[in-house]
Amino acid sequence: QHISQKAREIAAMANWKSFITHYISGYCKAMQKALARAESDPFVVNRKPKPVVKIQKQQPVWRKLLVKAGYPESLEKMRKLADNLWWCWNPRAIALFQSAHPELWEQSGNNPIKMMSMMGSDHLEALSKNDTFLEELNQVWQMFDQYMGKAPSEEDSLVAYFSMEYGLHESLKIYSGGLGILAGDYLKEASDYNKRMVAVGLLFRYGYFTQQLSPSGEQESKYIPQKFSELPIHPVRDEHGEWVTISIAFPGRNLKAKVWEVKVGRISLYLLDTDLDINVAADRAITHQLYGGDWENRLKQEILLGVGGIRLLEKLGISPQVYHCNEGHAAFIGFERMRDLVQKEYLTYEEALEVVRSSTLFTTHTPVPAGHDRFPQELLRIYIGHYPDRLHITWEELMGMGKENIENPNELFSMSVLGIKTAQEVNGVSKLHGEVSRNMFAGLYEGYYADELHINHVTNGVHYPTWTHPQWQKVHGRFLDFPELNHQTSEERWQGINDVSDEEIWNTRRQLKEELLQHLQKRIKTEMSKRQEAPAHIVKVIDSLEQPWLTIGFARRFATYKRAHLLFSNPERLAQLLNDQEQPIRFVFAGKAHPNDQAGQGLIKRIIEMSHQKPFVGKILFVENYDMELGRFLTQGCDIWLNTPARPMEASGTSGEKAVMNGVLNLSVLDGWWAEGYQPDAGWALPQEPVYHDHEKQDQLDAETIYNLLEEKIKPAFYQRNEQGVPETWVTYIKNNFREIAPHFTMRRMLTDYCNKFYDKLAKRDGLIRSDHYRNARVYAAWKRKVLVRWSDIKVLDCKVHDSTTGPLHLNEPFTATIRIEAHGLSKDDLKVELLVGQKVQDKVEKIHFKERLHAVDEENGIITFECNVSMKGAGVFDYSFRITPDHPLMAYGMDFPLVKWL
Repeated sequence: QHISQKAREIAAMANWKSFITHYISGYCKAMQKALARAESDPFVVNRKPKPVVKIQKQQPVWRKLLVKAGYPESLEKMRKLADNLWWCWNPRAIALFQSAHPELWEQSGNNPIKMMSMMGSDHLEALSKNDTFLEELNQVWQMFDQYMGKAPSEEDSLVAYFSMEYGLHESLKIYSGGLGILAGDYLKEASDYNKRMVAVGLLFRYGYFTQQLSPSGEQESKYIPQKFSELPIHPVRDEHGEWVTISIAFPGRNLKAKVWEVKVGRISLYLLDTDLDINVAADRAITHQLYGGDWENRLKQEILLGVGGIRLLEKLGISPQVYHCNEGHAAFIGFERMRDLVQKEYLTYEEALEVVRSSTLFTTHTPVPAGHDRFPQELLRIYIGHYPDRLHITWEELMGMGKENIENPNELFSMSVLGIKTAQEVNGVSKLHGEVSRNMFAGLYEGYYADELHINHVTNGVHYPTWTHPQWQKVHGRFLDFPELNHQTSEERWQGINDVSDEEIWNTRRQLKEELLQHLQKRIKTEMSKRQEAPAHIVKVIDSLEQPWLTIGFARRFATYKRAHLLFSNPERLAQLLNDQEQPIRFVFAGKAHPNDQAGQGLIKRIIEMSHQKPFVGKILFVENYDMELGRFLTQGCDIWLNTPARPMEASGTSGEKAVMNGVLNLSVLDGWWAEGYQPDAGWALPQEPVYHDHEKQDQLDAETIYNLLEEKIKPAFYQRNEQGVPETWVTYIKNNFREIAPHFTMRRMLTDYCNKFYDKLAKRDGLIRSDHYRNARVYAAWKRKVLVRWSDIKVLDCKVHDSTTGPLHLNEPFTATIRIEAHGLSKDDLKVELLVGQKVQDKVEKIHFKERLHAVDEENGIITFECNVSMKGAGVFDYSFRITPDHPLMAYGMDFPLVKWL
């Protein structure tokens, strides 16, 4: 107290430092005298010292308490609707939830389960007595009930679909980008089309990262946990009420994963979750982040998806006829299915492989070699080192399933190669990507040319109800069959767009654009405020969004091959285009770069920096955290969708297809789906073939091409209006876009292609191979062993062909050949001899012009004679050769057993 009093005096003194020195010195002397007196006091001397008591500080202990909202009985249908993601592609169901509480709907991120948990009991009670709301609820429920009441045909084969990610709705964060969005759309369409399908994936606690940008434009990755109680997921329980789990042997421990179910309309999506107390910390983290962690964690994720996914289906008693492996992440399904067949059905490894291949489709999405997951053998030995014993093969044989060159001990194990070797059918995701994939994997089939390979394609599509704005759905509903949309792939039906007036089409486009700009105003204002941008800059950007300028969208994963930087090749030219007083342009960018992709993050930073420069303020915008919600606004509201990949590195791309469904015109390189979709006067295209080998020069050329298209064709078409304010040329482009492009790129067409090209064929082959307790699998595997043993002993005794030294062969004159082969135990039915005709380019035949099979005309004493008599299919200088390969009635493709002898 004395010191406190003196402190107040000190504050008023000028020479307070001297005072403190003097005062503390005097205080210390006084304390010394007091202690001396205390030591001489007999009471003090004889008193026992008080024990020192240490009080340990405690932190609060938090425990989970789940409080579920009690719903009035009249709202029980609303709760059940929220539990099935059918609502997220039904406009009336979405509008119903939004009307329940518009403010909470937005705050919840368009998540009805979360919104309902945020509602107070008073609001729920009021809703339960709102006759208008209840009437609409009952009508939506009736739609849902009728939809779910239609059972699929039992004649259809059951397809098991495996994917690492699924983009179903922004509230369920188990997707990162295009691969996941495609998988989510696929399940929705399978439900709409009433196909028998079951899907398998992983439930990620943190999903993919949330993107935030620093004031200077650096990408920051935030991992925000999902609250499972707010998601449409439910534990899968057995007949005893116990949570269903699966187990996988890991080194020194067992990995446990529990099973969740998501209802996607009529389709069940099962998700595995390892975040269990019984697992070690590193294993719990397997399902924390999508594509998160190091390569060891990635391997564990892929083992969980492939091996765990098969065990999940077995645990639930689900027996598919067809297995669809969506990208290499799930390729371990092959090993696990073979293990089951060897251990439970007592097949040999070779027989089991034939059974697995006969029912498996592998889809590759990646034209970039670096995009295919590869693992070192040392890491694989730790986690799947027991599989050779289970399959009765050597470690080298197992590793050979993931290698192009099985003799190379240093080659990494490729999940894509494993997927191809364990699948009967393989496909890329566009026509061009099919060609790229055949060339990429040609090394697996030595002796076959790339264009001969069985790798086919199905061009990606988009789920029409998910991505098409409800206003357009009303317009299209006049000529398409709603609500079933059975005619969404009919070119004839889409001709009905011609009967819609130019004014209605333009007014619809204006409405959607206005919705986009309003959404961007709110979103960008929030983001820029968080980044502590200057108030004047924020105001200028927000004000610019009041202007209905020509708006061009560019939103996708920020990988360098997407070339987001292309527009900025000539900043001066770009500034002139954007700031034209009569015909201004606005660019809206969005997208995430992988956390480890520094180059991709650098592109984002550059765009942010450019957006702050005076000529580009309000004309170049970057929107954070690209997700499904933002994707819908952009693909529905922009005027043009821009895509500028380096050729031919766009496997397919689907965002441009979503734009098509909303009358948004595409400006893109002729790559991926646009190489098939582009139609003159329905969009704009950069040439497919590059002009320069130098990437920098090609970038400059493509940038100038874009500038010229904008200046000479796009801006005039958009800004030239008639007396009613309608840009007639632009609207003509929109009508052409709907009529000529839209029907070919829906998910309905894509699913139909998969059924016709692959599923039906695989189901028949699976039945053939499995019949009579796998008799054909045993026969086919035994035949392969026989051929393999005898192959090196085959000898060509003589080959008689046209003698070119005697003169040319005339166009209508037949080319003849006779070849005699000593087959060493093989018959004429075991062998195929073909004539291949091509033309050398730089001393090498790169492509076969045509081929003709020779006929076996004689077989005696092990000597087989083959002959051909064929007319040449053109004049010129050709090169030809003969190829001997194995042949069998059960062989789907020659590449199934790629043994080749050349003559």
